[in-house]
Amino acid sequence: MSAPRLSSTPLPGIGVRYDLTTRDSRRLSVVAHRDGHRTISAYRKDDPDACDLSVRLTAEEAATLIDALMPAHHTPNLLSTTDLGLVAERIELSGSSHWNGRLLGESRIRTDTGASIVAVLRRAEAIPSPAPDFRLAGGDTLIVIGTREGVEAAAAILGRE
Repeated sequence: MSAPRLSSTPLPGIGVRYDLTTRDSRRLSVVAHRDGHRTISAYRKDDPDACDLSVRLTAEEAATLIDALMPAHHTPNLLSTTDLGLVAERIELSGSSHWNGRLLGESRIRTDTGASIVAVLRRAEAIPSPAPDFRLAGGDTLIVIGTREGVEAAAAILGRE
């Protein structure tokens, strides 16, 4: 078996194609389109020029797939909250949410559920330990930690339209 190899090829007007040859000589490619979309293709082992599968992903779908392939929350150095009876969840705030544009403190999440919002992910930025005067926005992903019941109650509050 050979080691995996990755190469990149600029595609003028389109983006960049990344080709990966795996240890067992399978070829995969990802075309990173300029508009944020990604096209993932897998090629046949017996004919590396014959495409077996091609899937076009939106930027959001690609980010979700990256998270599944490289989940930061599974890093061995992180505290395993389930051993302590706690869970951590990502809760996305919809654009039509009652809380869109409101202050975090107005939600009374910690007071009413015992769960804490420990970070907010907004676009490509992470805001750790948001203060009560932090203004929420549709599309924010809130990292909530607490008991299963507390996190579920927080999700119900944050899901309010």
